[in-house]
Amino acid sequence: MNFKAAIFDLDGTLLASMQVWEKIDIAFLTKRGLPVPDNYVNEICARSFEEAAEYTIQLFNLSESVEDIVAEWNVMAAHEYAHNVGLMPFTYDYILKLKAAGIKIAAATGLPEKLYKPCLIQNGIYELFDFTCSVDDVHRGKQSSDIYIYAAKHLGVEAQHCIAFEDVLPAVQSAKRAGMITYGVYDQYSAHHEEQIRAIADGYLYSFEHAPLPTK
Repeated sequence: MNFKAAIFDLDGTLLASMQVWEKIDIAFLTKRGLPVPDNYVNEICARSFEEAAEYTIQLFNLSESVEDIVAEWNVMAAHEYAHNVGLMPFTYDYILKLKAAGIKIAAATGLPEKLYKPCLIQNGIYELFDFTCSVDDVHRGKQSSDIYIYAAKHLGVEAQHCIAFEDVLPAVQSAKRAGMITYGVYDQYSAHHEEQIRAIADGYLYSFEHAPLPTK
């Protein structure tokens, strides 16, 4: 497999964080006396925080502002990401192997920098990234290919020479549309889309233990 750069999603891909968001979503909605729809986490996980807040306001007919909801989510998540969110198995070793092979590394995430940066630092991998970015930087969620094109541009690598790792269907679709080699990564919250992800992606991983390395 020939690639010169690797672009990683964070939540549910590199970071074992999806249960944190389930806790936050339950707490947020329970505080307002609202039920948690079965597909709520899946519906918002590929959106930017602002898009997720807009979706939540429309879904529950809330009178709160997007800004207030995003601020509340950030407060609820800040401690967890700074102290309690760890790496998915084998991810650290895989990144080291890529770095040793001269591959450029980027994070392209739906998280704001105030959440992802302390988490990557706490896990000892922040300095391994050549570039990090959020959907906040392109003002569009991962239903769009913008973040992947943005990351590739800042790495100085053409999209077709990048490999992207994503755990949710809309993000896999967008990375593929960007022209990248695309790998789906198993996550319990998107397991119901595994067949669709496999049909689109160039490969599928249950862990990074057997993730692809570049062709010599």
